[in-house]
Amino acid sequence: MIVWDGMRPDFVSEKNTPALAKLAHDGVTFRNNHAVFPSATNVNGTALNTGAYPGHNGVIANHIYRPDIDAKKSIDVEVPAVVEKGDSLSGGNYISVPTIAELVQRNGGHTAIATSKTVGLLLDRHKDSERGKNSITLFAGASLPPDSAASIAKILGPFPIAPKFAQGDSWTTKALTDFLWKDGVPAFSLLWLSEPDGSQHFTAPGTEAALAAIKSSDENLMLVRAALDRQHARETTDVFVVSDHGFSTIRHMIELPKVLASAGFHVVTEFSEAPKPDDIMMVGNGGAVLFYVTGHDEALTHRLVEFLQRSDFAGVIFTKAAMDGTFGLDQAKIDNEHAPDAVLAFRWNDSKNQFGIPGMIDADWQRAAGKGTHATLSKFDMHNTFIAAGPDFRRGEVDELPSGNVDLAPTIAWILGITPPEKMDGRVLSEAMMDAPTKLPTPKTTTLEATHKFPDGTWRSYLRRTELDGTIYLDEGNGEFVAR
Repeated sequence: MIVWDGMRPDFVSEKNTPALAKLAHDGVTFRNNHAVFPSATNVNGTALNTGAYPGHNGVIANHIYRPDIDAKKSIDVEVPAVVEKGDSLSGGNYISVPTIAELVQRNGGHTAIATSKTVGLLLDRHKDSERGKNSITLFAGASLPPDSAASIAKILGPFPIAPKFAQGDSWTTKALTDFLWKDGVPAFSLLWLSEPDGSQHFTAPGTEAALAAIKSSDENLMLVRAALDRQHARETTDVFVVSDHGFSTIRHMIELPKVLASAGFHVVTEFSEAPKPDDIMMVGNGGAVLFYVTGHDEALTHRLVEFLQRSDFAGVIFTKAAMDGTFGLDQAKIDNEHAPDAVLAFRWNDSKNQFGIPGMIDADWQRAAGKGTHATLSKFDMHNTFIAAGPDFRRGEVDELPSGNVDLAPTIAWILGITPPEKMDGRVLSEAMMDAPTKLPTPKTTTLEATHKFPDGTWRSYLRRTELDGTIYLDEGNGEFVAR
């Protein structure tokens, strides 16, 4: 599995990505692939590798508030100290279901995880167990076992730190092909490239820098396939190229703490003392925001939600408790014991940026209008790249059926002959396999609506979902307040 972080499917072409276009010619292009919401890295990285929805696997956002882990401020879910404490508190179930790497190891296989971002720790966080003694995890220059990265750095030099995204990707690719594959290609390998996500955040989709970033990821794909040839493993290896999410351009940067403070809400991003009854912890995630209301105060949550519904930036609102004009957290597959009281997905539209690339969003992040980000329910964030080729896949075909990041782990497990301990949320992509069934399932798309009438207008929002074989894919969602 090779992840091109933030790669939009509409940038795949002979010109932009000759190596990926060749892979598509040799295999199957999944035309209707979906990220899970929020459409962000750690959320989708965990979904890719567990086959489970965020609410099921435990990672519901890149940044969350877990007072049992840190009572004062939000946490980054992939930080080693956070992961270690989360496992300590949960008896080793910080990620509440097994990852595909763990399943492979439990079945006697070896794995290699190499990520130029810290997300790698979520994909296989074993230490020195007997199970993982011949498996290595690299994440942004660190590693498990801890001494593995140091030995690689002696040869390749130190891991390049951001914003040297392409250099970090090159280092990680070489670490995988030249070191982790030195004695052969394991049963399962994962390479996570930070481009084009890194460059698109600093610029925008369609910029010269973003196109160069896409080219660098394509060159790393060529290096991987060449390494498979050297190992005489090309004909026996399935290659998955997938992105964690799509990407958009920021239309307006919303300074949400200031907006809410001016409306009389006491919003904090860090507690300096014990929470007060009217405090709301706000955790930004770019195109989505999580709200934790002290004491789960129902009246305060209602007032917050009604204010957001009357704003000019709200797209879709999810709440833990039922409220007019909102969808339940469970309808986005993000409900669990640590879930917030409300989640806001910012509004989006399909207008174009200055480089002619469609997909504009509002966002709450430390990035200005005109830069790139994601995590909304925009169709440009929720639809992502996925191409697979190898001995188990049909050649030169396009799969129009809905698929999603949650489908990769069950498909990989099926290919490797592994039976998961419990049924995964995703499905096996059998229609794309060499022995594809003659009768294909029929997907069903529904549009859910949530409205709230006010004296001076109406809030209207929708959530479009497609179901296939029991797996739910979120297509898009949006909303607006229409004045009388």
